[in-house]
Amino acid sequence: MNRSWLAALSLAPLLGASQTLVQGASMTLLSVLAIGIHRGLMTPLRGRLDPTCNGLANILLAALVVTCQTLALQAWALELRQALGIYPELIAVSCLLFEQSLGNAAQWRRVAILLGGYSALFLLLGSSRELLASGTLHLSFTGGPASTGLRLASLAPGALLLLGLLLALINRACRNRPPKTVKETADQ
Repeated sequence: MNRSWLAALSLAPLLGASQTLVQGASMTLLSVLAIGIHRGLMTPLRGRLDPTCNGLANILLAALVVTCQTLALQAWALELRQALGIYPELIAVSCLLFEQSLGNAAQWRRVAILLGGYSALFLLLGSSRELLASGTLHLSFTGGPASTGLRLASLAPGALLLLGLLLALINRACRNRPPKTVKETADQ
């Protein structure tokens, strides 16, 4: 499976489990923990295994980490677990995506930057969807926002449209920054 398919599959938790700010923050925390633990467990294995075994270990560790998280949610935060639906299990795809695209163990800084951007998207999308759908931010785990405003924002197609809008705004803001010099690029 190539990177573009993995990237498309990792959008499902972002769009499906970000109806509210609480759901977005929960998925952010779960994603950061799972990806960090997965990368930490893969680091000593990466150089010792051949590519086939490395891929199998990658899949098994991602499934192990996400299953442990899901069981912990079920034991200690059942209401949140039910509100998030199947999306915590799909974090395993994000673990695989990060491992496939950033396999080198020396790229922790790049992983942290990408996780920060992914987390910011979860939080922005969750708060935007909740504000558009209900007009206020609630701090409860149950269900989605009460649709007193724009109903489309509480649905998955509305999340896709809102994500496109947010990414266009971010792209527009980044385009106005001065370009990096050759020296700044070499330092990274």
